[in-house]
Amino acid sequence: MCSRPLMRCLRGEGGGDGLLWHVDLKPYACGDYSIAVVQANSLLEDQGQVFTSPSATYVGVYDGHGGPEASRFLTHHLFPFLHKFATEQGGLSAEAIRKAFDATEMEFLHFVKQSWIARPQMASVGSCCLVGAISNDVLYVANLGDSRVVLGRKVSEGKENSAVVAERLTTDHNVSDEEVRKEVEALHPDDAHIVVYTQGVWRIKGIIQVSRSIGDVYLKKPEFNRGPLFQPFGFPFPLTRPVMTAEPSILMRKLKPQDLFLIFASDGLWEQMSDKTAVDIVSRSPRFGIAKRLVRAAIQEAARKTEMRYDDIKRIGRGGRRRIHDDITVIVVYLDNPLGSSNGRLAPSLVDCTCSPVDIFSLNEDEAQD
Repeated sequence: MCSRPLMRCLRGEGGGDGLLWHVDLKPYACGDYSIAVVQANSLLEDQGQVFTSPSATYVGVYDGHGGPEASRFLTHHLFPFLHKFATEQGGLSAEAIRKAFDATEMEFLHFVKQSWIARPQMASVGSCCLVGAISNDVLYVANLGDSRVVLGRKVSEGKENSAVVAERLTTDHNVSDEEVRKEVEALHPDDAHIVVYTQGVWRIKGIIQVSRSIGDVYLKKPEFNRGPLFQPFGFPFPLTRPVMTAEPSILMRKLKPQDLFLIFASDGLWEQMSDKTAVDIVSRSPRFGIAKRLVRAAIQEAARKTEMRYDDIKRIGRGGRRRIHDDITVIVVYLDNPLGSSNGRLAPSLVDCTCSPVDIFSLNEDEAQD
């Protein structure tokens, strides 16, 4: 019953606003969710997906780099592996999630090996990976990289007008953070150049800011770090061991009545607003179209920083937006169940999967022609 939606996620409901795609609101077993994605790059490197069933809900945000292949790969492989291992172990667990991440990483390595002769650049493609899973009132969050999930919760249980505060549930695996930088340096005590400050930011080997990912095989497997393709990166010496990892940070949390909603988002959102600002927008706004509202707020902030208007940015074509903001994926998941199954929409008891399109620019062009 679950395998077909897991293997082939359905597209969502709309585009129509430049390079923005969104699903305004959909029910699931514990409430509603909303998803929106905006494309800044020539090729959309962000992907987002939500799988729902009576027993479990999976949320995925995949922020690719070096190309879209790794994030697209994740949409086809991670949830099926997660379902497989959870089924084998009799339910969701941190171990099932860890196995799913490891199996996906190994499968992507196999893909790179198969592509190596014809497409050696696949060794330099990677993706941050943020996953949430809800089952039996327990939330699991696993992440690689600097996508982030923030919880909006009431300060006091039971009080209708209680303040809503932001609680970050993930750690950004980005060497711009001093603690992450120290972690990477401690893992490579014999390499004085493991983290380098270049072009105004800290980077591993002067190349990449995130310390954990799916893919980036050339930074994990020395045999793929060779040939003319990688000479421009200017390594001081050939790599002899991995400088990145695919080991996720995993959090398990029993959901409480004061836990109101979760905001899953790629770093394109968090570059433009704080955790508190995002939670304030969600807590004070209508549910319908809430993910789209957050994306638009981020673009408006990017426009303000560059002394442009939102409408000016909307008119910028494929690839041109990247100098102003990144691809942005936002999924807001409400943690109550106000709609039930009597509102005439999709019954939450059904198995369903929604996945963002691989290219919003072309999708909106097709809609305009239709």
